[in-house]
Amino acid sequence: MPRKKIPKKLNRHFKRKKKENVINLGSKNAKEQKKRRPLFWLENLFLFLILVSTLFLRIYKVAEIPPSLNWDEISHAYNAYSLFKTGKDEWGVSWPLIFRAYGDYKLPLYIYLTAPLVGFWGINALTVRLVSILAGVGLVFVAYLITQKLFNDERTALLAALLTAISPWSLFVSRAALEANLAAFLFSLAVFFCLKWLDDFGEKWLVWAAFFFGLSFYAYNSARILTPLFLLLVLAIIIRKKVSFKALIIPFLLLLIAVFPLVGQFWNKSAIARFGLVSLVDQGMINRIILARQESKLPPLLVRAFYNRPTFFLVSAAQNYISNFSPFYLFFQGGSHYQFSLPDHELLYLVTAPFLLLGMIKAIFKGSTAERLMVFWFWAAIIPSAITKDAPHVLRTLLILPSPMILTALGLKVTGNFLKKGSFLGGKLLAGIFVFAVLFSFWRWWQDYQTLYPQVYSWAWQYGYREAVLFIKQHYSEYDQIFITKRYGEPHEFLLAYYPWEPAKYQTDQTKVWNYHANWYWIDGFDKFHFYNDWEFSNLKCRENCLLIASPGNYPEGWSKIKTISFLDGKPAFEILEQNQKVISDQ
Repeated sequence: MPRKKIPKKLNRHFKRKKKENVINLGSKNAKEQKKRRPLFWLENLFLFLILVSTLFLRIYKVAEIPPSLNWDEISHAYNAYSLFKTGKDEWGVSWPLIFRAYGDYKLPLYIYLTAPLVGFWGINALTVRLVSILAGVGLVFVAYLITQKLFNDERTALLAALLTAISPWSLFVSRAALEANLAAFLFSLAVFFCLKWLDDFGEKWLVWAAFFFGLSFYAYNSARILTPLFLLLVLAIIIRKKVSFKALIIPFLLLLIAVFPLVGQFWNKSAIARFGLVSLVDQGMINRIILARQESKLPPLLVRAFYNRPTFFLVSAAQNYISNFSPFYLFFQGGSHYQFSLPDHELLYLVTAPFLLLGMIKAIFKGSTAERLMVFWFWAAIIPSAITKDAPHVLRTLLILPSPMILTALGLKVTGNFLKKGSFLGGKLLAGIFVFAVLFSFWRWWQDYQTLYPQVYSWAWQYGYREAVLFIKQHYSEYDQIFITKRYGEPHEFLLAYYPWEPAKYQTDQTKVWNYHANWYWIDGFDKFHFYNDWEFSNLKCRENCLLIASPGNYPEGWSKIKTISFLDGKPAFEILEQNQKVISDQ
């Protein structure tokens, strides 16, 4: 059937209307953009201020609070220094993928990133902790990106960033050289790219996600548990959404390449040693199982069914898992490890608790796939702590960040939207009160962290080693033997780092005395240095001029005290003494 021609007059009318509609639409969009422009710049200004404040809070007095580098930080520092100088770790292993250290086998990424810092600018608190500081700032920015991606709401994203910036959980660990903080940043960045992938199932987003998931494997052991669980969920989404498996080929190969060098670590001495330090199934559990079997009055078949390693492991893991959700742990007391949180203070502010719960409920029952992903992240991140000792554990669950802050921001958004229906100021007033309460809670925590913590807990950071090593360095040539107590743990590492001792010289030192037992490498001496436990000082033999760095009161008779080094609370940490055997014999 031939198509009817539109009259020229009518055709000109349609074209004119279409042009007018385009002009009107363009005018409308231009007006909206003009209206939006001041708000856009204001929101970006707020983000910039949050990030600047985040950096300031993490770098301010970082050499004084925490009050000194602890033995793990010192181990990171010297191995990084040795790597920069010689391409080997302190044990002489070239470019290792796992660092033996004390026998705790540290993962390599933090150390490799720290190597150029300590190599160019020396070993000090800033260079050792800088990677963690920057990871903490990065985590805040990723919290903003994820929240913006989830809810397309700038204010909610800024709130999530603010909560992450001043959360005690995030802030405390960002001021110390902790591998877990680096892993939390890398893992959260991988999650962000997973969310980008959910938008259009673009292969490039999964490639980036695989890259950062792979890096997290080299940062902290919790990532090696959490990442496979998260990837299984991504696989389930792929199956449910009927996405082509071709999109998985490159990301899978990239992840496989990243993980392949680590495969051997799961069966060698490093894995056994590390597992032995943190495993729930230790000799203590075995003894409890044996005792329970002996005391049980059940039939033998039921005794074997109930009292065995798998059953005890599952029960203990379930109890540990639940303990990580304790309100006292999260909102009042924090963890029991003095180096990972401020004792008797919260990890998350109490004012955030109802909104965290509300955000979780909304995400589960009325949320999108991406929002439910946040809840899974929150729950799955607890598992590494659940299956190891010392639960609840602040550090082993650190990869949970920043999901609590994102869910809290969602809860406040839901509440604000509900209040808007009844009152124009309802949502804004609630947001203002909430932010004020959070800032007040932060101010109270920050005051105690700055004043109380370094004074009371300097001993927990092996304070005094630096001062002792500097004294030794100043008087090194005056003594033939130098004895140092092992009271506070691993004196050789502090000596190596603070001196700093030439790595090549230490690696080839024929006078080095060490032994391996109880899954630990114990250094008893090198050069003119000798390291003793306090109960061994009674057998101390000084041949000529000797210097003794002892714990308070733990030294034999016949030594002259020349200096005392105290903790920040005034209690003595080290007593420095000397003895001249030649003078004594002449007398």
